[in-house]
Amino acid sequence: MDPFATLGLPPSFDLDVRTIAERKLALSRALHPDRYVGRPAGERRAALSKALEVNEAARQLSNPITRAEAVLLTLGAVNDETPHAPSQAFLMDILELREDLRAAGRAHEQAKLDALVQQVDARKAETLKRLSVAFADAQRNQYAARPVVHQLLSELRYLQRFSDEAEAFLDEMPLAL
Repeated sequence: MDPFATLGLPPSFDLDVRTIAERKLALSRALHPDRYVGRPAGERRAALSKALEVNEAARQLSNPITRAEAVLLTLGAVNDETPHAPSQAFLMDILELREDLRAAGRAHEQAKLDALVQQVDARKAETLKRLSVAFADAQRNQYAARPVVHQLLSELRYLQRFSDEAEAFLDEMPLAL
C-alpha cells in the first residue's frame, strides 16, 4: 500500500501532520459505515477495508520514520545494496547517552532523565531538519543523496529508540509527593 496514494497526498517527507489528519478525517467521513447502510455487503466490506487502509496510511505518514521509509519506497531506494550506518562518532555518543540514561533511570534521577530527554529531543529536531534537506536533494537527484538520507534515517531510529527507552524509565519513576 502506498500511503501517499491512499490519502491523495504528494510523496514528500515535509508533509504537515495537520494536513495528514485533515485528509484522514475527510476520507473517514466519506467511508463511514453510516453512509453504507442498506448497500450491498460487498460495498460495505470495500468501504470498511478502505477505511482501515486510510487509518494505516495516516498512522504511517504521521510518524517521521515510517514517512521517510514511505518516501524512500516512492524513490525506489528502500533496498539499496549498501548499508548506510551512522558514523562511529554518532554511535559512540548514543552509547554514552544510553549508559547515562540507564544510570539515571536506575537511580530515579528525574532531573538527569529530563536533561537527557531534552538533549536527545534537540538532536532529533536537528536530524529531522537535515533529513528534510536530504530528501529534497534526493528527490532532485535520486541516487546521489540516498546515502545521506539512509544515514540520517538510521540516526533518527537510534534517537527514537533512546526516546522510547527514556519514556519507559519516566513511566516507572516514583511519583513525587
